[in-house]
Amino acid sequence: MKAVHFGAGNIGRGFVGLLLHDGGYELVFSDVAASLVDAINATSSYTVHAVGEGGTDRVVTGYRAINSATDPQDVIDEIATADVVTTAVGPTILKFVAPHILAGLALRDPALPPLQVMACENAIGATDLLREEIRAQAGEAWDAVANRAVFANTAVDRIVPAQAPGAGVDVTVEPFFEWAIERGPFGDNPPHIPGAHFVDDLAPYIERKLFTVNTGHATTAYFGAQAGIEKISDALADPAIAAKVAATLEETSALLEAVHGLDAADLAAYRATILRRFANPALPDTVGRVGRQPLRKLSRQERFVGPAAAAAERGLPTSALVAAMAAALEFDEPDDEQSVELQRRLREEDAAAFTTGVTGLDPAHPLFPAVLHVVEARQAALEHPGR
Repeated sequence: MKAVHFGAGNIGRGFVGLLLHDGGYELVFSDVAASLVDAINATSSYTVHAVGEGGTDRVVTGYRAINSATDPQDVIDEIATADVVTTAVGPTILKFVAPHILAGLALRDPALPPLQVMACENAIGATDLLREEIRAQAGEAWDAVANRAVFANTAVDRIVPAQAPGAGVDVTVEPFFEWAIERGPFGDNPPHIPGAHFVDDLAPYIERKLFTVNTGHATTAYFGAQAGIEKISDALADPAIAAKVAATLEETSALLEAVHGLDAADLAAYRATILRRFANPALPDTVGRVGRQPLRKLSRQERFVGPAAAAAERGLPTSALVAAMAAALEFDEPDDEQSVELQRRLREEDAAAFTTGVTGLDPAHPLFPAVLHVVEARQAALEHPGR
């Protein structure tokens, strides 16, 4: 069995690639970073270090890497004979992955079982996005290749921080992980991925993950940055920040209970697990890494506005989520392009135009006034610092 994985970074090696290796797949990593591809190909094994309570070291073997920027045909040829294709590249990069998969499907022997495609991204319906990109790029040729692949959405969860200098291709991760995959598209032949679980309805899993893990992680980062704290674990050790994060997640849990009928006690236990994970002192994660790309995190379908808008539409509380958005507006990291852009737009744009443009909220939406208020407050602070 063979799996082609797009994105040979820390998530690719330390999570998706590890579980595919456990399933017995020959691993082919595809990436555009020449130095990373070379480093992977210079080794015959790498180690995934799970740090914290219950953590162990795992050795991965049986892999190689291809530079898809310089050797696209090699990637296409691998896809044509692969069993599985996965991604961990970020939702905005899927459109660049699509042509490789499309070309691989065109070369694929129709007699082979359908290629099993899963986008493992922090986004709702990421595999659907990938499939639509492939279909759009195929045009009239889509019908000829459509039956050569099946596409399943997934929900993935594992904290993988920035790696220490000199780690090579080894990866440090947390012990916890979750990989939920839609069962339906595979029929009676799901991929063999030990540790993953297949579900009939993915929506509760992916929204529970995004609106608890991603919302909580970013909330911790933005309040931590606001307090001048560097590490995520140190931020959560601050009782005031911990209380704000807990309040934010109580609001998202109330939404998940209302929308999906999830049990309140189960959600409380899930929140407690998530907060323990964030507080893991052995995990060298920083508020700068977790808080990066604030414009994306403040967009309409993302971890703050997405649940807050849905909660506001149902008359549920949103004050803690809005407070987290206010903290995000203060995220000022010179090394992060979106942070720089965020602060520029706050200085240059009208508050209402900024609110609509960044959050995607219509002025008539019930959440709009509260978000507009925190935008105006941030703009006033920028205009009159120290007041």
